[in-house]
Amino acid sequence: MSWGTELWDQFDNLEKHTQWGIDVLEKYIKFVKERTEIEINYAKQLRNLSKKYQPKKNSKEEDEYKYSSCQAFLATLNEMNDYAGQHEVVSENMTSQITTELARYVQELKQERKMHFHDGRKAQQHIETCWKQLESSKRRFERDCKEADRAQQYFEKMDADINVTKADVEKARQQAQLRHQMAEESKAEYSSTLQRFNHEQHDHYHTHIPNIFQKIQEMEERRIIRIGESMKTFAEVDRQVIPIIGKCLDEITKAAESIDQKHDSKLVVEAFKSGFEPPGDVDFEDFTQPIKRTVSDSSLSNSKDGKPESRFSSKSKGKLWPFIKKNKLSLKLITLNMQVWNLMEGGGPEDFSNLPPEQRRKKLQQKVDELNRDIQKEMDQRDALTKMKDVYIKNPQMGDAASVDLKLAELAQNLEKLRLEAQKFEGWLAEVEGRLPARTEPARRQSGMYEPQNTLTVNNCAQDRESSPDGSYTEEPSQESEVKVPAPEFDDEFDDEEPLPTIGTCKALYTFEGQNEGTISVSEGETLFVIEEDKGDGWTRIRRNEDEEGYVPTSYVEVFLEKNAKGAMTYI
Repeated sequence: MSWGTELWDQFDNLEKHTQWGIDVLEKYIKFVKERTEIEINYAKQLRNLSKKYQPKKNSKEEDEYKYSSCQAFLATLNEMNDYAGQHEVVSENMTSQITTELARYVQELKQERKMHFHDGRKAQQHIETCWKQLESSKRRFERDCKEADRAQQYFEKMDADINVTKADVEKARQQAQLRHQMAEESKAEYSSTLQRFNHEQHDHYHTHIPNIFQKIQEMEERRIIRIGESMKTFAEVDRQVIPIIGKCLDEITKAAESIDQKHDSKLVVEAFKSGFEPPGDVDFEDFTQPIKRTVSDSSLSNSKDGKPESRFSSKSKGKLWPFIKKNKLSLKLITLNMQVWNLMEGGGPEDFSNLPPEQRRKKLQQKVDELNRDIQKEMDQRDALTKMKDVYIKNPQMGDAASVDLKLAELAQNLEKLRLEAQKFEGWLAEVEGRLPARTEPARRQSGMYEPQNTLTVNNCAQDRESSPDGSYTEEPSQESEVKVPAPEFDDEFDDEEPLPTIGTCKALYTFEGQNEGTISVSEGETLFVIEEDKGDGWTRIRRNEDEEGYVPTSYVEVFLEKNAKGAMTYI
């Protein structure tokens, strides 16, 4: 159906309808715009939610993510981030492919509609003008006909009256003829105007208006097609991200399926296993014997006066279950647990001697691994600087080789410190794992320099136990005895003895702050006396004067041994 033939007389209604169509299009644009804002806000909220529940770095919460369930939750958070990104993609595509395009199309549509209806009004004004001309010509013809009729009647009246002169009759006759002539002219003009109007009217209703209305119809149909295509795009934009969203959901499902309860249970054991043996059975105490010791005397202390040990079997010696009701020992064990774990959380001795054996081993292993990584990192950096120095030496224009020496010296110091630190922790680790015997006094010289100069005391019977060769634990002499972890010290081999003879001199290459017992501070460029050379532990014993002597790292000094000492020459 054509609007030009079917709606030839509905110009005003078509104008209203096309305006309504533009309003619908603008409403749809507003709808899509609000949808994009919702997508953006939803994506932002999802990202904030994911960020909120992400583990904080260097916090206790980060350690919890070693469990598979927590790792699955972390994977879910990461996938939610990607999920949010897809909603941002939806918003961006809807904005670029729908909102922006439709807004531009609406402006073009308004201009086209305005032009078509302007042409329609112009055609209407033209036909109205032709109609007015026809009406004017018609009224003039009607008026001239009436005037001619009156003039004819007047002439006939004058001609019949015998009293009227012949001149008046002639005058009336001429007037009648003139009016008849004017009526004929008006008739001819009216006929011509009528024919022209009919032609214009035919063209108007069968050519001009149909053409204009046809263009308006095509414009409206294009609008309808465009809004339909936009709706398809609306759905397609969503459909394009469905595979990626589905992949995100699949990854969440995969993460959930990767949860291993057995593995998590094993991690709990590794995290909290103390390494202690469970307490044995509590022996029956016969209160019919008045001299027998009480439960607390027999279970918590050993005789200091050389009395025979409790008749408890070696299996149960010092092993009371810490949760026996109304037992002083149980309260003390609970207190000890709290103190131990508080120390685990907040710090303690450098060698982690405050921790249970298994936890101590884990902590020491972690520390050794961390130091080895730091050593490797420093070595890589040293190698890179060494290569750079070689390049500068071969190509001086690229840089000054001397500028790298200071950094290399600093790296050498750091490496030496890290190696000593790693050696110290490896020694402690070996002790825990039973690979090496307990440290002797002389062996503490190098490890003691980095140990804290304090003593940890825990008033608890469970910590008071000492390990026996068969793996059981014996009691200390007193129920309220204190477990002391003495800080290792340097050997006192030079105390109260004759001063060692000088075997050479040395020059300090770097400044060393001797903050630990047994060490001595030196300044760069200072010359001192060597009284004991490096025995393979990385330390050289030097003397400044009679009252000041101690150890410094061998790598920090340039040693000049006397020829008669060992026949050795200068070495670094």
